[in-house]
Amino acid sequence: MRGDILKNLLAAIGAVFLIIIALSLALAYAFGGGLGRGDKVAVVKVEGVITGSAEIDKQFHDLEERDDVKGVVIRINSPGGAVGPSQEIYSGIKRLRKTKKVVASMGAIAASGGYYASVAAEKIVANPGTITGSIGVIVEFIDAEDLLGKIGLKGYVVKSGKYKDTGSPFRKMEADEKELLQGVISDVNGQFIKAVAEGRNMKIEDVAAIADGRILSGSQAKTKGLVDSLGDLTDAINLCAQMAGIKGKPTVIYTERKAFSLWKTLMGDALSKNLDFTELFSGLRIMYMVPKPNGK
Repeated sequence: MRGDILKNLLAAIGAVFLIIIALSLALAYAFGGGLGRGDKVAVVKVEGVITGSAEIDKQFHDLEERDDVKGVVIRINSPGGAVGPSQEIYSGIKRLRKTKKVVASMGAIAASGGYYASVAAEKIVANPGTITGSIGVIVEFIDAEDLLGKIGLKGYVVKSGKYKDTGSPFRKMEADEKELLQGVISDVNGQFIKAVAEGRNMKIEDVAAIADGRILSGSQAKTKGLVDSLGDLTDAINLCAQMAGIKGKPTVIYTERKAFSLWKTLMGDALSKNLDFTELFSGLRIMYMVPKPNGK
């Protein structure tokens, strides 16, 4: 009797296990797990303000190991962000190009750091109305000294060197501090201009002439040589497949990962997107980024 119960229990466990495997395979196939046969084009998304690059870099490394993925489309919908991560995504795309054909596809916006990343691709496809360009660097500070004085508050700073509290909201910035920061901004902006010139096969002086932070539509950017063609994501995928030598309609996979977030679970997805803790608690931030419309 006990033997029959044990057999039935093991059979039930085995059945559940097989069902879980079947569901996992079905979900992997449905959501771009790459179970389809033949050569594939992968789509990697770069979305929102760029504050880090680790997850995208991991996706790049995974794709480098896949022989079935012949081309990669970098789908960019970003106003830019921090300089370091934008440059890391740029470098990751250049490494990926050693083994794959890579096309950048611009969504609603691919400006500043978003555009920086795109110039590493072999081809860039933008919508006619995509907001792009904004080649430049920005750093912003708040001077709250007068406001704090009006409400009777005073800030104190203990520092190890003259420039350690440059940009502090507790005091006005001195002329030599502005000059120091301008030197850093000019150097980082020069790096941006050089990357665009190399990626777009343009002269440094031609890029510098439009590297004043101006935004451009996709059609304007094409006229100036900043993008190759006008089209949507499907056009970019088809172009990438053609460059990779894929015959017929390509199998497309999406590499996006959705990690579990306790904050999103407790507070909701919309609220978590609006509260950027890197903005709340960061200090000096040099950005390849389009300023918000309200200037904040």
